[in-house]
Amino acid sequence: MATSPLLSIQNLSVAFHQGNALHQVVSDVSLNIDAGETLALVGESGSGKSVTALSILRLLPTVSYPQGDIQFAGQSLLHATESELHRVRGNQISMIFQEPMVSLNPLHNIEKQLAEVLSLHRGMRREAARGEIISCLDRVGIRNPKSRLGDFPHQLSGGERQRVMIAMAVLTQPKLLIADEPTTALDVSVQAQILKLLNELKQELGMTMMFITHNLKIVRQLADNVAVMQQGHVVEQQPRNALFSQPKHAYTRQLLQAEPQGHPRTLEAHQPVLLEVRDLSVSFAQKRGLLRRTVSEKRAVNQLSFCLRRGESVGVVGESGSGKSTTGLALLRLLSSQGEIVFDGQPLHRFNRRQMLPFRRRIQVVFQDPHSALNPRFNVMQIIAEGLLVHQTLTEHQREQRVIEAMREVGLDPATRYRYPAEFSGGQRQRIAIARALILQPELLILDEPTSSLDKSVQAQILVILRDLQQRLGLSYLFISHDLQVVRTLCHQLIVLREGEVVEQGECEAIFSAPAHAYTRELLSLSALTH
Repeated sequence: MATSPLLSIQNLSVAFHQGNALHQVVSDVSLNIDAGETLALVGESGSGKSVTALSILRLLPTVSYPQGDIQFAGQSLLHATESELHRVRGNQISMIFQEPMVSLNPLHNIEKQLAEVLSLHRGMRREAARGEIISCLDRVGIRNPKSRLGDFPHQLSGGERQRVMIAMAVLTQPKLLIADEPTTALDVSVQAQILKLLNELKQELGMTMMFITHNLKIVRQLADNVAVMQQGHVVEQQPRNALFSQPKHAYTRQLLQAEPQGHPRTLEAHQPVLLEVRDLSVSFAQKRGLLRRTVSEKRAVNQLSFCLRRGESVGVVGESGSGKSTTGLALLRLLSSQGEIVFDGQPLHRFNRRQMLPFRRRIQVVFQDPHSALNPRFNVMQIIAEGLLVHQTLTEHQREQRVIEAMREVGLDPATRYRYPAEFSGGQRQRIAIARALILQPELLILDEPTSSLDKSVQAQILVILRDLQQRLGLSYLFISHDLQVVRTLCHQLIVLREGEVVEQGECEAIFSAPAHAYTRELLSLSALTH
């Protein structure tokens, strides 16, 4: 006799309130997850994955459910009272949210946040909870967990923050774990570790799991069944092996093929050197004690040297903590460093803040997360024009024309220039960030993980834009990334960093074809697993 599924979503539709109107974002979705099973819910941004998952625990404000129901262990969650939901949330169903830095409280240390979970859901006092917290942190791979209890979220790496989020979710030993994009924007090695950890915890605790992602390929290692969502609809649902061997829907096939493609633009011979870096080193003081005295120094980047020609792209790859972003900030002279930074023949390493001002226009940066890099209170016109107000004297009309030109350069409709960042998708926000950098007509763009948090299809669009801009404007790129497949499509030279040290350096294609260092080979093999 067949058993009932642990979670059953039946003909669910979800609509957001917009004034007096309803905007339906999920339509007629039906999904079943049996006890002990892992269901992967896959689709691009805006497909309705997270809305569907958040509806399970009724965590969405100002929404209506025009039809359908969600049954958990035979109980309707859509029609449950708040007290009934309170007994389910955290106790029987836990959730790992996409962005741990947003989900963790920046004002509380790790121990306090985890102790709160045990206090709320298991009635444990802080002293009694400490042993269980240390054990759980150790299980999820936090090294020396006892010494890390007093750490705050900003003191953890991206992978460590995600591990703390996993610990928080599994402390109550839930029946169902919902993991919403838990590996997005993480290094390939950390991504592989998180996937392995989730699989092990699922087996140990006998959990059922819903795993949400935009990367169809990573679910091959994790899922029993896969459901593919597009524009609020489930377009395909199959067992994992069947879906990968015989995808039925055109959109599923598109997701499977959505990989960065193309090659770096051909570099003209004898291009002059734009940027020369010699023996760049960056150190951070390690402070301890009540008076925060400096007890030692940590070398974040150690004697990095390279040349970047006009129109060339140099890729800098490595895991979190390898020194990639620190290198970019040092080149921008936003961090103190040792060594020489020579830009167009000028020794930037000798310049003070005032002397650097003329070079700020010529060297621009695009950051990893466009959501936090764009001021939510400014409209697009104000965001893109901001640099012009600092560096150039123009009339209001001239500024507006330059903004329109910059938006067209990156494929944005200038008619949207009075909208705010929240009204755009992740890919569109990254285009806004690129337009903001381009409007000053720079010669060098430092791109710090500009595609890591984007869907594969949007990632491909951004790479096409970057290649096109380089071709037309002769831009030079320093491209910082943990995604080797992306780097291969754009970069001529490659620098592999590990804990601040250069482990391999040379022509990009030569390193991909025959990596000399074991660490480079490891990164390439992990990248193949998750892409």
